[in-house]
Amino acid sequence: MPSLCRDCLHVFDRGARCPACARPRIMSHPELFDLSIAHMDCDAFYASVEKRDDPTLRDKPVIIGGGRRGVVSTACYIARIRGVRSAMPMFKALQLCPDAVVVKGRMERYVEVSRQIRAMMDDLTPVVEPLSLDEAFLDLTGTARLHGKPPAVMLAGLVRRMETELGVSGSIGLSHNKFLAKVASDLDKPRGFSVIGRAETVAFLTPRPVSLIWGVGQQTKASLENAGIRTFADLHRWEKQDLTARFGGMGERLWHLARGEDYRQVTRNAPVKSISHETTFGEDTANADVLDGHIWRLAEHVADRAKARDMAGRVVTLKLKQANHKILTRRSSLDSPTQIADRIYRTARALFDQVGDKGPYRLIGVGLSHLGPADGADVSGDLLDPQAGKRAEAERATDRIRARFGQDAIMKGRALR
Repeated sequence: MPSLCRDCLHVFDRGARCPACARPRIMSHPELFDLSIAHMDCDAFYASVEKRDDPTLRDKPVIIGGGRRGVVSTACYIARIRGVRSAMPMFKALQLCPDAVVVKGRMERYVEVSRQIRAMMDDLTPVVEPLSLDEAFLDLTGTARLHGKPPAVMLAGLVRRMETELGVSGSIGLSHNKFLAKVASDLDKPRGFSVIGRAETVAFLTPRPVSLIWGVGQQTKASLENAGIRTFADLHRWEKQDLTARFGGMGERLWHLARGEDYRQVTRNAPVKSISHETTFGEDTANADVLDGHIWRLAEHVADRAKARDMAGRVVTLKLKQANHKILTRRSSLDSPTQIADRIYRTARALFDQVGDKGPYRLIGVGLSHLGPADGADVSGDLLDPQAGKRAEAERATDRIRARFGQDAIMKGRALR
């Protein structure tokens, strides 16, 4: 059976240890060298970068996020063993892991490392489709002739290079389509390498829950359960037309995915449609000053990510979740694109003032969409707000100060609310 040593990249017939380096990190599969669609997912990316930059954190549980009333962005695997999860309220995470070191995120640093990883992927194939800063699809079809080695060997080399040169690890999923490659990358984290071959696809999926499908959240899961669908085996009992009649376009997609069929192509430079950030409160609140402070901080996060991507947007969105979980969404279209936090904040704050129901709320979010290149954004004046240009210049000066002296070197008073 084809086998690969993930440490020294030696190719050989199946064995318990590599005959070249005697190490046990072996990947063996009948179709190992026949598959070319991959998903690479970094392991606890933000936390890994922080541990790399501060070696004193190496053996400690690390949580990336805000204060006690914030939310967990991500957590290292030590903290995850204690039950900490992304999007968990910070107060709950600290109850589960009271000795955790809480670190404020440094988006500009994560973007820098993400670009270095992207350059490594581009060395393997021109067809890379990023999903976020820390994960991407790769189509390595036809690259074996160029590199003189099969995709599996190049992918093992990619994550080895990430570890040795950048100090961050990643997990690989290799299969014959995007859906299965993404499923595979989650099977053996961290530092995993999993393969789902064509011959085993249906047998692999049949006993597994439909929640394995990306995009099947709690509401969709509940709807499927009401129809008696909990596993892929349940989906197999439905005809395509019946699933489509019951669930619309999602039903047809489910029918194909249940059989491991996914015809989407890996698309290089797939456009980012929106940038958003949200926070869940430890306790529901209707305090306008507290909510205003959160709107500002969320606007800053969105602006930082837009600036990091060199993008600007024309539509600002405000999202509010009430105590009964009802979601309110308000949008406002701008007359010109922006990436400035002050402008995003003022627009989102105006949307908040327009909401008739004043809470209490359990979640608040701010988003920016209708994105495009930042060239020309925020350069013209605003007839209705003559001071907007000056505030934009002040914000850019603030960005330069933070880049030199740290994120907390300067901040607005409203950020302290």
